Amino acid sequence: MLEPVEWVDAELVDSDDARSGGHEIVVHDPAAAILAALDTKAAEDLHEARPQKTKTGYARDWALWGEFHAWLAERTGTLLPPSALTVGTYVAFVKWLDEVVEAAPNSIERRVTGVASEARRRGYEVPKAARAAATQALKPLKLDKERQQRGRGKAAAITPADLRKMNTAPLERAPQEGARRRRVLVVPDLARLRDRSLHTLRFAVAGRNEEMSALDDTDIRVVAEGLEVLVPSVKGRPPRDVVVSYGESADTCAVRCWIAWQQAKLAAGAAPGGPAYLPVSQWGALGTQRLSPDGCGRAITRSAKYAGLTGRRITGHSGRRGLVTTGRRKGKRPEKLRAQGGWAKNSPVFWEYVDEGEKWEDNATEGIGL
Repeated sequence: MLEPVEWVDAELVDSDDARSGGHEIVVHDPAAAILAALDTKAAEDLHEARPQKTKTGYARDWALWGEFHAWLAERTGTLLPPSALTVGTYVAFVKWLDEVVEAAPNSIERRVTGVASEARRRGYEVPKAARAAATQALKPLKLDKERQQRGRGKAAAITPADLRKMNTAPLERAPQEGARRRRVLVVPDLARLRDRSLHTLRFAVAGRNEEMSALDDTDIRVVAEGLEVLVPSVKGRPPRDVVVSYGESADTCAVRCWIAWQQAKLAAGAAPGGPAYLPVSQWGALGTQRLSPDGCGRAITRSAKYAGLTGRRITGHSGRRGLVTTGRRKGKRPEKLRAQGGWAKNSPVFWEYVDEGEKWEDNATEGIGL
C-alpha cells in the first residue's frame, strides 16, 4: 500500500531578496507569446478531432486524477494542484488505481495516457520522466494474472439474500491477504449506514452508478407506502419517476435504510437538500462533495468482497441485473421491471436479463419422465 508522506514546511522567498538586490524585470517576448498561443490552439484542435467516446473517456480520466488528489489530501493534509505531474504523483496514481480502485492494468495504462493528454490540453507540462516511471510501475501489474482478470466478463446479478449478507457483515474486517500492514479495519458506523442505503436503493430502482451519484435528497420523498424517487437524467437518458415499497426485512428494506442514513447524515452536519450520498473517510468523517460514480461502484464491490461473496463479478451493474432476474422469478411483469430501470422497449440487454430470470420456468427437462 502507499506509505504516508512526511511533509516539511517551506518558506516562500520573494524575488527581491538580498541576493537579487531588487525586483526581477520580466520582458515581454511577442514571438514566445504567439508560439504559446499556437500550441494551445493546436491542442484544442487535436482534442476536437478526437472521437466523442475518446473525449468522454479522457474527461473521466481527468476526473479520476482529481479524485486521486482528494484521496491523497485526506492522508497528507495538503491538496496538491492538478498540475502536479511528477514522478512521485504519477507512480502514486498508478498504485491508487491498482490498490484502491482495483482497476485492470490495461485500464490503468489508458487512464495514465488520458491524464497526460488532458494535462497538455490545459497547458500543464508532463515530464517524460513521470510517464516513464508510470510505465515502469505498470510492468509488474501486467504480469499478474489476477489483476489481468479484473473488469472482465459480465456483472453478476445480486439477490436480496446477497444484499442481506452485505448489509449484515461484521464491522471489523480482516486485513487483505498480502497487505503490508496486518491490521483489522473497523468500518465507521456512518459508512455502514450509507452503504446499506446505497446498495438497497440501487437494487430497488435498478440504478446505474452515475444515477446513484447524481441523486439529491430532494429526489427522494418518503410517503406512507414507501419512497417516491426521481431518478435523474444522466448521459442524455430521460429521468424517470419510480416508487419503492417497504421491504420485508429491515436489513434489505430500501425505505428503512434510506431513513436511517438520512438521519445519520444530517446529524453529522450534512446540509439538507444536498447530495443523497456523500463520501465517508476511514475515520468516519463525512465529506461535502457527492460520492462519485466510481465511488458508488467501488462501494458495492467492496461490500460484496467483505461479505464473502466471491467467485462472481459484482459491480455497480449487479443491482440492475438483479432486480430483473429476481423480479421475473417472483412473477413481476416485464413492463413494470423495464419502466423501473429505464430500459428502452427493445433493449436486448433487458430481455437478456428477463430470459435469465425465466430460465427455470417450464424447464425443458422437468416432468418428462427422466
